[in-house]
Amino acid sequence: QLAESGGGLVQPGGSLRLSCTASGINLDYYVIGWFRQAPGKEREGVACMNSSGSRKYYVDSVRGRFTISRNSATVYLQMNDLKPEDTAVYQCAVIQGRSVQGMCASAGGSMDYRGKGTLVTVSP
Repeated sequence: QLAESGGGLVQPGGSLRLSCTASGINLDYYVIGWFRQAPGKEREGVACMNSSGSRKYYVDSVRGRFTISRNSATVYLQMNDLKPEDTAVYQCAVIQGRSVQGMCASAGGSMDYRGKGTLVTVSP
């Protein structure tokens, strides 16, 4: 299973680091991604990577501000220069047999494993 942590309230321009810890799952065999869903909006793929980190994909709205990384069984999403439009529930997920960009593009599709999410609120 996957468990996210690190969400909270932050002011615009601030930073947060989200963590996703895997248990019972060997991340070496999965493509890994962070997704978010804001109220009234569809889920979107924010950042995805292959297991080694050699390939990464970011949605245009976060490229240059967010960084996805992995250390053993934990996946991180470092979020800098946060904006109010980044407010959402952030969820990590893993899947086999999908390209990095393909995983992020299929945000609404089924994943092999998906966490419950952590809320990020960006507000003055």
